[in-house]
Amino acid sequence: MGSKDIGDIDGYYLHALEAKAEKTITLSDYIAQANREAVHAGQPFGCAVVKRRMKGVQDGYVVRDVATDVRLMNRLQEMEGALQDVAFDRWYALDKQHRSSS
Repeated sequence: MGSKDIGDIDGYYLHALEAKAEKTITLSDYIAQANREAVHAGQPFGCAVVKRRMKGVQDGYVVRDVATDVRLMNRLQEMEGALQDVAFDRWYALDKQHRSSS
């Protein structure tokens, strides 16, 4: 979509998402593009969803650079701490739910 592209798929929570299905995978290019598009989209994180050849989308990969992943994990940790502080029982129930989900 040009120099102000905002990603390929909207609605991937907090992310600008770059979708790729190519014969040759170039992660560094995908991540650079996703990070640029996150800025354009006003999203805090960029990631690429990379489809594996001859596999379904569900067998693909969600990829982000380490710096982005660290920022995401820091946010998750801070938000979980905030939820524990104001609604520990709700946090506990959600934690239990997500630990047992497959």
